[in-house]
Amino acid sequence: MKWLLGICTLWLLMVAVLAQRNFNVVSSQKNFNVLLPQKNLNVVPAKNVNQRTGLETECLGSHMRLTVDKSLAFGSQVEFDAVNGSQIQPLTPSLAAKCGFSIESDPWGNYKVFASLLNCFAGNEDDAMFDIEMRVRVRGVRKAEQDVFQVEKTCNYDQWAPREILCDRNYMEVSVNRLPGEITALRRRPKMTEAQKFDDQWTDTVTEAITSKYNIWRMVFFTPKQKAMVLEDALKTGYGVTTTKSRLVLRSGYDMPETYVENVNGVPMKIIRVTTYFKKQWSVTMLDTVAACPTGGLSFTDEMITWFFPRFNPLMGSPESTILGMFMGIDGKRIDSAQMTARGYVLTIVDNQIVMKIPIGGPDGYYKSHVVSNQYHIRYTIEAMLELMWSEGGMDATRYKVLFPIKTPLMPRPPQLVDFTDVDQRMFDVLLGTFLFDVELVNITFSGGVLTVAEANQRGFNIQEQRFQNGSKAFRLQVPFSDLFVVKTQVDLLVTVYTLPLIYGFVILPEYTPFSYVASVAVTLQDVILPTVGGSCDDEKFHITISFGSLGKTFNIMLGTRDLTPDRSAKYGANENATHMSFAVPFLASDVAFELMYPSSLRARLDVVLWEPINTWTLSDFSLACNFPMTLTECFSNGSMSALAVKVESVPQLVPRQLTLRDPSCRPKFSNDRFAYFSFDANSCGTTRTFYDGIMMYQNEIALGNGLPVYQPIKKGVPTSPPDPEYRVTMSCFYTLNDTQTIAFFTKPRESEPLPETGFGELQVVLRLAWDESYNNYYIEGDYPVVQYLRSPLFFEVVLLQSTDPQIELVLENCWATLKQDRNSTPRWDLIVDGCVNLGDRYETIFHPVQPEAVLYPSHMKRFEIKMFTFVQNEVILQDQIFVHCDAVLCDINQNDGICRRLCPSPIPLKTGKKVRRDTSDVQFQRAKLSSGKILLSSS
Repeated sequence: MKWLLGICTLWLLMVAVLAQRNFNVVSSQKNFNVLLPQKNLNVVPAKNVNQRTGLETECLGSHMRLTVDKSLAFGSQVEFDAVNGSQIQPLTPSLAAKCGFSIESDPWGNYKVFASLLNCFAGNEDDAMFDIEMRVRVRGVRKAEQDVFQVEKTCNYDQWAPREILCDRNYMEVSVNRLPGEITALRRRPKMTEAQKFDDQWTDTVTEAITSKYNIWRMVFFTPKQKAMVLEDALKTGYGVTTTKSRLVLRSGYDMPETYVENVNGVPMKIIRVTTYFKKQWSVTMLDTVAACPTGGLSFTDEMITWFFPRFNPLMGSPESTILGMFMGIDGKRIDSAQMTARGYVLTIVDNQIVMKIPIGGPDGYYKSHVVSNQYHIRYTIEAMLELMWSEGGMDATRYKVLFPIKTPLMPRPPQLVDFTDVDQRMFDVLLGTFLFDVELVNITFSGGVLTVAEANQRGFNIQEQRFQNGSKAFRLQVPFSDLFVVKTQVDLLVTVYTLPLIYGFVILPEYTPFSYVASVAVTLQDVILPTVGGSCDDEKFHITISFGSLGKTFNIMLGTRDLTPDRSAKYGANENATHMSFAVPFLASDVAFELMYPSSLRARLDVVLWEPINTWTLSDFSLACNFPMTLTECFSNGSMSALAVKVESVPQLVPRQLTLRDPSCRPKFSNDRFAYFSFDANSCGTTRTFYDGIMMYQNEIALGNGLPVYQPIKKGVPTSPPDPEYRVTMSCFYTLNDTQTIAFFTKPRESEPLPETGFGELQVVLRLAWDESYNNYYIEGDYPVVQYLRSPLFFEVVLLQSTDPQIELVLENCWATLKQDRNSTPRWDLIVDGCVNLGDRYETIFHPVQPEAVLYPSHMKRFEIKMFTFVQNEVILQDQIFVHCDAVLCDINQNDGICRRLCPSPIPLKTGKKVRRDTSDVQFQRAKLSSGKILLSSS
């Protein structure tokens, strides 16, 4: 017995030594891929199957991935079979977990099948070349026939670590090196030795040691309590147990009874731990296998997924283990650091944890819509992979790979209703969103019933799906106000509330999960087209136009303070049709209110009110104010003055006939309830006279007369209130020689009224250059500078414009030429001095008489001629240009002194030392300062 125990110990030591050997063998991986369409009962013929695409296989280290595109499978029932020669087994969930297959699909019909290279059906030669054969069966939902695709893939992989752990979505797999091949199977010889005979006796005596087909005697599971069972019981329970030429493979689903959960460094781990006993004649070999796969460790924010994984697991290694490699992958395939950086992925070690960060919404995952309690939610899904390589004391090595599907918690995304309703177009326009691309609008429930999208568009609605660049979408609905499904509620004579109640009916594809969204849109409108009033003015009348709107002529018209009667309507020349009415009101009519008085105009206003007589609603209130030309003050050359006082709106109780001038005895020559007209001599009625700057001003006021009240009593016996506000009109006349101008005129209104504007006028005098001595054509502003030859004649004309007073005479006081445009610059040359030609000029100025038959007022014009010259200093031309300037004076033809009657000396050159005397009269005149444009000396 001691010898037997020694043999067992010896073999156990050998097993331990062999298990610690680390084979670093590098070899290339050769892949062979064969797609064989089969024809089965009710199967599509091979020639049609060959035209189908969408199957792709790829060897990814210790597993193979088969991808079935949705173009092949969408809308169909897809099933997978595992094939080993003539053995074909449908991959049920239990068989997949037991034999090393996992199947996943996204909601749109894309399938991924991951097969371990050590699966139950793989062909294996020397643990280096693996043949995997599968069948894909595609059957339509309403179709009895099916398409069958046979997939064969050969993966070359010989980089097995002494221990390999694979955590897939539905199973855990661990494979380890085992004893050399010569002890894994029993061989019968024709003639048995004594040892062989003893072996048979021992197996006959110890029934538990009967060898299985894998030479596995028994297995002990730790749950964590020990639980032993023979291989057949383990297989019947659902565990996958196989051996290859050099490896023991153990596979378990996550829900198997002998697995348990343990928290490792804050991360929950599902653990399968088994000790397997191999028996051979006089020895027993024992192998420990353990796999720990994460079931949690995730943390979520709105933008980031963080996956925590323990750096050290005491069940699978020691604290002295060294990480030889750390890799990240997606869908079972490694990605390099450049791809990680481009996608924002991070894989680091922080303290005792490995941390992987994945941005939510990246291209390697996908969003999916969900419904919770009829509320719209979304979820992001991605399948991450973590691959580690560590060593125990520099000898043993473990490769650890986790395929870890991650789904974020459901994130509520309530849709938002945006109202784009166009009131002008009378169209409801609403946008509801946003949704993921898997949401479809099926129908909408209106107040009058349920309509599908097609039915709603056929009815005249407009339902459109709007997609955005990020893949989301929204639904736009347009419904006219006039549709019967729109609820109309009248809340006022002029106001209507239009309400569109909506219940959107959606489904989420491809599951056809229904949900709804309730909304309501309301618009308050003043639908009734109210009548409108418009108007304009000319010099005499207000022209009013009324549009009846949608009411017709069911209202009354008030002008000023009175309703418009048929008689006054005819008086104002009213014209009327079914939709409009127009009339014209003179600005002096009694319905017009006077606002302000100006020297030569009157500001008047016409108020038009349209009102509904039953409820006394005001439908339109319109006012039009205009300035109408009207002479309110006149100053006559015979010394008399006249003024018109107007009863303005700010003093409604004014009695015009009670107004007087400063002398209370000077009363109106004419008056009524709106006007008072005064006419008087400038030297009477208290008129004052003032002189300044050669101008004489006469001024008087229209005010209260002789202490009499300007307000009529409201009722007999009731005293009148004091005047508020005071009414006062000041009028002024300014006389310059024989020229009479009305300079200022104003009233003293209420404080709230604007001050009246003061009107000013002026006589315009211009200097212009004629083409020739005919004075028929003149150079205009755009013709300057004018170019002339030296000593060529220049014909100038000074003229008073826009005056019809024959008593005014224009006199040229001084004219001179300068080198620069500034009339006060030097050098200068006098052309006309004190109204006479410069006798010191060799080329003296020539006056040309103005013939009476040539112009209407010859006294308003002076013409003269000079010769073109230039300024010279020291025989050098200073500049080849001149400017001509003049001072003109307006005179009374009856005045006999000053410049107006200047007598010039004989036109002979003056003697040396003699000067022309300037007149020093104190009489002041109106002068005009004139200048010509630039005149250039021709270089020819």
